[in-house]
Amino acid sequence: MTTVLTPEITAFWDEPDSFTIAAYKRHGGYRALSVALAMQPDQVVQTMKDSALRGRGGAGFPTGLKWGFIPKGGDKPRYLVVNADESEPGACKDMPTLLNNPQALIEGIVIAAYAIDAHQAFIYARGEVLHVIRRLHFALAEAREAGYLGADILGSGFDLEVVVHAGAGAYICGEETALLDSLEGYRGQPRLKPPFPAVAGLYACPTVVNNVESIATVPYILGYGAPDFAAYGTEKSKGFGIFSLSGHVTTPGQYEAPLGTTLRELLDLAGGIRAGHRLKFWTPGGSSTPLFTDEHLDVPLDYESVAAAGSMLGTRSIQLFDETTCVVRVVLRWIKFYEHESCGKCTPCREGSWWVVQLLEKLENGEGSEADLDKLLDICSNITGRAFCALGDSIEAPVKSSIRYFKDEYLEHQRRGGCPFDPAASTLFAMESA
Repeated sequence: MTTVLTPEITAFWDEPDSFTIAAYKRHGGYRALSVALAMQPDQVVQTMKDSALRGRGGAGFPTGLKWGFIPKGGDKPRYLVVNADESEPGACKDMPTLLNNPQALIEGIVIAAYAIDAHQAFIYARGEVLHVIRRLHFALAEAREAGYLGADILGSGFDLEVVVHAGAGAYICGEETALLDSLEGYRGQPRLKPPFPAVAGLYACPTVVNNVESIATVPYILGYGAPDFAAYGTEKSKGFGIFSLSGHVTTPGQYEAPLGTTLRELLDLAGGIRAGHRLKFWTPGGSSTPLFTDEHLDVPLDYESVAAAGSMLGTRSIQLFDETTCVVRVVLRWIKFYEHESCGKCTPCREGSWWVVQLLEKLENGEGSEADLDKLLDICSNITGRAFCALGDSIEAPVKSSIRYFKDEYLEHQRRGGCPFDPAASTLFAMESA
């Protein structure tokens, strides 16, 4: 396993004009598009299958396989939708990509749309990130002026238009079918599946929904070849990806490395935990994944190894917390987020998240008992697998894992009649009170 970073999407983020088409072409941008347009669409899809790229939005579903699900023939239009609604606590890789290298996404969109015979694509972005939306509009205008969008792209006869749609800030719209409902002008709520988007997605037409990083990786694969990409990573988790380090780390940021890299290796690159402190717990894939502790520093960060260790790789949103942090308070804040963002469509998520928050607040204030921990686990188990979408399942992961690793800390709140941690000692609490 190499410890060397593999900057591709992030390669020239430090250049002042990195977001421009001039900078992108200076670094080889749009060469992959010419390669793709010289191929048959089915060959492009097969190249993606051969690369074994797994979706970088969290679920890890094979990208080429998803493209291949689009039915052949028929008189319905096909659509490509890019999910840029990054909003889970700790997730912060797609927005920097759109700010610093939006042309990689646009080139990837054109290639993907060509592969599935789509002539209309949408980028669904969070409405709060106005600076990102403005940059996307600027990038699309540059690409259109250069002939990479619009009619007869590069003389190939292929036409494509791309629309940026600003969402209203609902976390649930990160779920692909809720995103499609929102894109159609309805309230963002998940749909019953099947039918899946590949058959009946946007406007009941065949649709591919991919994450920003997934599509932005496409030009590399077409430009360098599937074997080159598949040479990185592990046997079943191929390629490289962006690992987002935040929290109590010396140098937080985006670290692009092969899948299978360990947190120990990433921390060596990031200067370790903040000076004078030690790692207490961390998330390998964001707040919706089970916690890890310092015992898991050498777990390879690939889909299979992380799952075998009891968590999920997710979006590789690595939040790090040192010994000054109260795990009960952190989990409470996360579950408050899920409670607030529940769309309310199904009872397990809508009611269950509220009850979990009530119990966690009681425990954090030192008013709970050991019996409340069993009640928490029981409520969570009645949400998981019974909610309409994966948002409900996200509630159990941090609760159950925190009790597994830090049960004594929960009970210490009861013994002391309140939180045993000094808010002034933790930057987490300092930021909360600011």
